[in-house]
Amino acid sequence: MAGRERLPLRRLRSFDPLNRLTADQLVLLVNRAERRCHSPGQTVIEQGARDGLDFFLVSGAVELHAKDGRKSVIEAETEQARNPIARLQPRMYEVVAVRPSEFLVVEQDILNDFLNSAPVSQVEMDPSGEWVASDSVEHRLRMEFNSELRSNHIRLPSVPDMAWKVRRTAAREGLSGKKLARAITADPAMVGKLLRACSSPLYREPGAVRSVHEAVDRLGPGTTRQLVSEFALREVFRSRQMSLQREMVKACQQSREVAALSWLIASQIGGVDPDEAELAGLLHNIGVVPLLVLAEHHPGLWSSEASLRSVAGSLRPEFGAALLESWACPRDLLEAVSHAGDWHYESPETGPQLVDVVITARLHSMISSSQNGELSAPNQVPAVWRLGGPEPGASRSQELLAEARARVGQTEQLLSTR
Repeated sequence: MAGRERLPLRRLRSFDPLNRLTADQLVLLVNRAERRCHSPGQTVIEQGARDGLDFFLVSGAVELHAKDGRKSVIEAETEQARNPIARLQPRMYEVVAVRPSEFLVVEQDILNDFLNSAPVSQVEMDPSGEWVASDSVEHRLRMEFNSELRSNHIRLPSVPDMAWKVRRTAAREGLSGKKLARAITADPAMVGKLLRACSSPLYREPGAVRSVHEAVDRLGPGTTRQLVSEFALREVFRSRQMSLQREMVKACQQSREVAALSWLIASQIGGVDPDEAELAGLLHNIGVVPLLVLAEHHPGLWSSEASLRSVAGSLRPEFGAALLESWACPRDLLEAVSHAGDWHYESPETGPQLVDVVITARLHSMISSSQNGELSAPNQVPAVWRLGGPEPGASRSQELLAEARARVGQTEQLLSTR
């Protein structure tokens, strides 16, 4: 497809069953599909072939030749061209171009994998639930989340302002893969969506993705930029409830801060890769994103800040772990997201672990922001003494947070450079 303009998504959605795929699935598929051109008189498909391919007629016209001599013509952009041309295998027809024709050619096995993970139709949930007991609303949110996860309807919207900044930066000419990855770290929800893309059939390779840079390398800079553009245009969080909008912005900021702290701590203690620690920090809060999306339908939840935070604290690790498991993320990353909020958690593994780094990073973040009322004493937090570094305290936390915010500031500078 080099040197050829990519097909717009609206054109791809004119084909059946491509119209069942999500925007990011289409971007991934089209970047690995083949574009073939045929001159009049050329054979496109041989009768009796078993090639395992689907041919979608993008432009031109073809003639189908049956064994009994019957012929029929299919022209692009007609109802007959909505489906793959002569899809059955072995091929029942010889297909010959009668005008200059172009095809999008997709492996059937890959398309079937995408279709199996595409959203399926589901019954609309009842949005009229009144606020009752906390465990009741938690149960409803859990049921709704699991239903959306099973049907591939989970939304991970970004904060609008940040999504647009990342999109603009990613589109910059000459931006290196390393700087592209750095820009994307400004938007934790977008990081999650790229990991989801890496778990798709086309990009699932031996070894899990363990950093944002690895995700960009696996997808390729071109595909990453297209996905970033799609995400920024279509998947941003806009709520009429200002409390939910504020919580989404806050979750994004907290994730970026904890990610920068995690990177610094890992850099200083050794034994944990700083880039992996940064990814764990970025994703430690990912479970709150679908929760806030669902909260829009529960008025009693978002009308009370205390109730919202209580339910979020309870369900965030469960939702986050379920998301990462569905993306085939490594076990230690799953552990970090599951237990980031548990001050008393002690990993069964020996030596420093990702979860230790993230817990300690959250501790520093909360001490420096004077949220001590929610904390255990640092010397009673297993993660702290497992790392073997300086014990968190007001002075140490403020110092480390200043370095972390400087790192976040470098990313902000990249986003603001034109």
